[in-house]
Amino acid sequence: MTIAWLLAVSLVVGMLIGAVGIGGILLIPALNILGGLTIQEAMATALATFIFTGVIGTFSFQRRGSIDWSITVPLCIGAAIFGFFGAWANAKINAQALSLILSSIIVFAGIYTFYTKNKKKSVIFQNRPRFQQALLIGVGAVVGFGSGLTGVGGPALSVPMMILLGFPPLSTIGASQVIQILAALSGTAGNLQYGSFDYKLLVICTLFEVAGVVAGVRIVHAMNAQVLRGSVGVLCILVGAGLMVRALGF
Repeated sequence: MTIAWLLAVSLVVGMLIGAVGIGGILLIPALNILGGLTIQEAMATALATFIFTGVIGTFSFQRRGSIDWSITVPLCIGAAIFGFFGAWANAKINAQALSLILSSIIVFAGIYTFYTKNKKKSVIFQNRPRFQQALLIGVGAVVGFGSGLTGVGGPALSVPMMILLGFPPLSTIGASQVIQILAALSGTAGNLQYGSFDYKLLVICTLFEVAGVVAGVRIVHAMNAQVLRGSVGVLCILVGAGLMVRALGF
């Protein structure tokens, strides 16, 4: 019965990744609580699944012409380089600290996702492309390091940050599909050396996540993404707060 709940969560996670970019952050507590993995194993296992959800999401968004490669490529450069260093840092920090870092990131992502759901801003450095690309590389570096450190998929950080900087929501979500591949590959490379995986759960959860991604991509191109993103923001706040309370031992 516990595994059934874990697979249901994996399906929902995939749908959220495909629909709004954010969603992978929910898989880690599920693997930890329902799958019985340590927080480090849960982070490493979840991160590895995001390689495959990213590939499917990228293919689906590109087929619909929803990926702006001019903003995606700089993000990927930063993420690919710094994801490995995040995984190295993961092996040096204790489990409670990792849980607190993870829960803080989840709450942060939820708050910004919710409060920016209806806001429109001018794109930062819109008329200064070189400055914009340098900034995007920096954002990618933060996303990659955070992804490798905590197992959080790149979109959990890239989507709120890019929306905050004024980039269009659909282009932001499209870019997040690509960045999660690079961040996950880089972080997983580090985890192969410093971490550990549960390969059985990795395979099973990936299959359900991929099915969810396909459904989520269809949803975001057919429905109001702002409503979906607002709902995910609330969900992230609740999950992050719960994980934080659990990590503190209350």
